[in-house]
Amino acid sequence: MRHKVALGRTKPVYCSEAPFHPDQHFPEMLFTETSPEPNGPYALLRKLLNELGLDSDRFGTPEWNPLGTTVAPGQTVVIKPNFVLHRNESGGDPFAVMTHPSVIRAVVDYTFLALAGQGRIVIADAPMMTCDWQRLMELQQLDTIQQFYRNRFGFEIEVYDLRPFALIDPDKPALSGNRKVLPGDPLGSVTVDLGSESLLDELESKHFYGADYDRTATIAQHHENVHRYRVSRTVLSADAVISVPKMKTHKKVGVTLNAKGLVGINTDKNCLVHYRVGTPKEGGDQLPDTTDSADRAVIRIQRWCYDNLLAEANPMSDLLYRALLGTYRLLIKPLRELNRQTAAQDSGNWHGNDSAWRMTADLLRILLFADRGGKMVSTPQRKIFCIVDGIIGGDGEGPLAPFACCAGLLTAGADPVSVDLVTARVMGLDPRRIKQFLPAYDSQSPLFRNDGEISVHADGCAWAAAKVDWPFAHATFVPHSGWIGHIEWSPGSALAEMVEMQVVA
Repeated sequence: MRHKVALGRTKPVYCSEAPFHPDQHFPEMLFTETSPEPNGPYALLRKLLNELGLDSDRFGTPEWNPLGTTVAPGQTVVIKPNFVLHRNESGGDPFAVMTHPSVIRAVVDYTFLALAGQGRIVIADAPMMTCDWQRLMELQQLDTIQQFYRNRFGFEIEVYDLRPFALIDPDKPALSGNRKVLPGDPLGSVTVDLGSESLLDELESKHFYGADYDRTATIAQHHENVHRYRVSRTVLSADAVISVPKMKTHKKVGVTLNAKGLVGINTDKNCLVHYRVGTPKEGGDQLPDTTDSADRAVIRIQRWCYDNLLAEANPMSDLLYRALLGTYRLLIKPLRELNRQTAAQDSGNWHGNDSAWRMTADLLRILLFADRGGKMVSTPQRKIFCIVDGIIGGDGEGPLAPFACCAGLLTAGADPVSVDLVTARVMGLDPRRIKQFLPAYDSQSPLFRNDGEISVHADGCAWAAAKVDWPFAHATFVPHSGWIGHIEWSPGSALAEMVEMQVVA
């Protein structure tokens, strides 16, 4: 079933009644509690698991165990949601940014069923350093799920913030006095070096920029024949990982689904190459070559401050940075603000970013092929299952400031690449125009060893991907402003010239 993908649609409304029970009792459930509120996403996920043919002979009976091919009793399972930030920076629905807990609850239930009560369930992610974990948990209410399982089954659901540090005040700059050390992964981290096999090895490392201000730290991890990532040991030690990302557009890679969501398994964000400083003519992909020269001058000054002041992270450099920032706001900003388009595209937030997608592919390869000690091998090291939460997706200025796209969609499958390809198409985007999916069309890539078509299942039918006129409705997600006009689906696009989609089952 590796290249089967199921998708379906329900009302774009989440259950808000914690701990997010299903709104009806299903035969396979090990509990009788139900929610007084409708919980359409729960029933839809159950339907998709059946559409995939998972233990289909026993569907509708108490013995049905759809995740039994992914999870076995006694194993450790990591559920990896998208917890990138505690808020929507647009001021809109925060659940257009993060995975909704009602979807996580349904995943927990079917995972527990497969474990037969023996083993571990760990919900874990490493959000941005600007994420306020306490406020995030207040929104997620995962403690209610933990309490239910503790009281009902004597089973502990573990929840981890994998970050080694965060900002004390996420609304203030990342100065040295605004950082706090966190416990991080209780098992620590593993260094994984992809060496020359990294897709970043094709690029010149001196321009690399990571997630924090110290570029030297990023370049130290990524240079010729050396490409190191720091990955959660809890994730690499898991027998199975269930990925539950949000269906969103993304400013650096076009769309963020299962593959891009894996930045949350990396515990050192400066190991993540986000873009290269400068324009393409300068060897970078931070901004287009057409960027106004005055805007580029302002950005160069800003970059100097980042590299020489904020990167130092000490009280003296903090003081100088504050002084320069005050001077800019008082004397320069009133006379010269960045063009709106430049401000939106800065930091590699445009379709010309040729760096971040490579980091995304690297992380997917690590999840699939890195063993518990971080050694890369040729065979998959853990089972993977994917459920993409698009009940309320995020479009426009994703991933941090999206508009809520009320799509009412879930997609599911065992292969992250297949699920991402189908999900991008269902979002109204063209996967062949999105660089992070290039390995999917490379017969030599280890990421997509497909011996046939992707089989797409919906409403009791199955089709071989892909065709313009899908037999079910799909959403239209507006890309990030730096990507508009470059990744949307159109009948004349490259993907539309592939084989016609035929009913296969």
